[in-house]
Amino acid sequence: MMDRRSFLKSVGVAAAGLAVPSTAPGAKTAKTASDRLNVVLIMVDDLGYHDLSCYGHPKIKTPVIDQLARDGIRLTSFYAGATVCTPSRMALMTGAYPTRVGWTKGVVGYMIRTDEGLSPKALTMAEIFKSAGYRTGMCGKWHLGDRKPFLPHRRGFDETCYINKSNNQTRELWRGDELLEKPFKNPLLTEQFTAESIKFIKANKDKPFFLYIPYTAPHFPVQPHPDWKGKSAFGKYGDVVEELDSRIGDILKTLEAEKLDRKTIVVFMSDNGPEPGTKESLARPYRGRKWSALEGGTRVPCIFRLPGVIPPGRRSAEIIAAIDMLPTLSAVCGIDLKSVSKGSPVIDGVNVWDTLTGKKGSKHPRKDLLYWHGSQGFQAIRVGDWKLFLDRRGARLKTKGKGPVLFNLAEDIEETTDVSAKHPDRVKAMEALAKKRLAEIEASVIPMGKVK
Repeated sequence: MMDRRSFLKSVGVAAAGLAVPSTAPGAKTAKTASDRLNVVLIMVDDLGYHDLSCYGHPKIKTPVIDQLARDGIRLTSFYAGATVCTPSRMALMTGAYPTRVGWTKGVVGYMIRTDEGLSPKALTMAEIFKSAGYRTGMCGKWHLGDRKPFLPHRRGFDETCYINKSNNQTRELWRGDELLEKPFKNPLLTEQFTAESIKFIKANKDKPFFLYIPYTAPHFPVQPHPDWKGKSAFGKYGDVVEELDSRIGDILKTLEAEKLDRKTIVVFMSDNGPEPGTKESLARPYRGRKWSALEGGTRVPCIFRLPGVIPPGRRSAEIIAAIDMLPTLSAVCGIDLKSVSKGSPVIDGVNVWDTLTGKKGSKHPRKDLLYWHGSQGFQAIRVGDWKLFLDRRGARLKTKGKGPVLFNLAEDIEETTDVSAKHPDRVKAMEALAKKRLAEIEASVIPMGKVK
């Protein structure tokens, strides 16, 4: 296995001089660095599948995100990297199932010690993009480790403004190693992270950039900005989500004003399903919430936009996951991950760009997906429309009988009717595939990083 420094060097060599937009169907070949595609990756915290008006919420109004969906593609079978914060971010940043990079349960600060974090041996998306000549920025919640080796500005990000953990776990706001505020004002964080993001875009408009914006909202405590308090028709939670929508609009307006909107891939997603304690947040029509391996735990909103390349007004129900972000965004930005396929960690994600652009004749590459509970380990596998929980008792599904539990998601989106007895051969095949996938992961696990 190639070491981290050699991997970074080889990525840079592979990507140097590539005409990035030439990899995007319908885009013109780039001739200079300033013509390369940018990436703005927006991730909100604990937003449920049902919490946007374009995903069916009757009271929360999100006109900006709704327009983003109309301008691009809205995914209806998109899965976050895990059911809780830390492993979800591990998966997004590495393109690997979080267990492959040492995660077993919990989040940093709860079930994971604060002297542990994402191993420096596990390359991040920021490190890969930086090695390819991109300017990299991060504004928001990190949650991949508190100690120096794990911090975002030591994991590939040139510019940062962040909190280490969730907004209920810390009171410190940082820029690099500089403590900006203690305590920070929670209702103002969305505004602050947006301002920092806009500043980054303007400062790097003449060079390719990768900007990661993992907002802290609407994670609890749900506290509206003073200018948004009482504005929505859905209480404090609606106020916070509607502010997020407006602030994202400010970022999109900046891209347009700087003439970057047609050369910037914008991605919007949530990190996992709704927090159990935040009753206003909903995963309808799915059952389950954050921590749960039921659909509501990880099936979340996701939207992609790239004008002139991704046809507007599209919707896809294909299985796509956060682990697919790294290979997909790398490919469209001209970073050849195949040339460094022996790097660390092994990437479990696949390139879904042809699906996003609707390329005729292309076959969707993701056929199956694994699910973990946030604290109880591996629980299920999805193959097509079928989902199998391997341990009925451990998953606490409240279904009668023994052995694995099989659901047909096309007919039973609430996962209430066990059909395993009717499809024994399917159960056997899916169980065998799950065990094969797990064995492949266990054969190449990178332990969590630890500071002595």
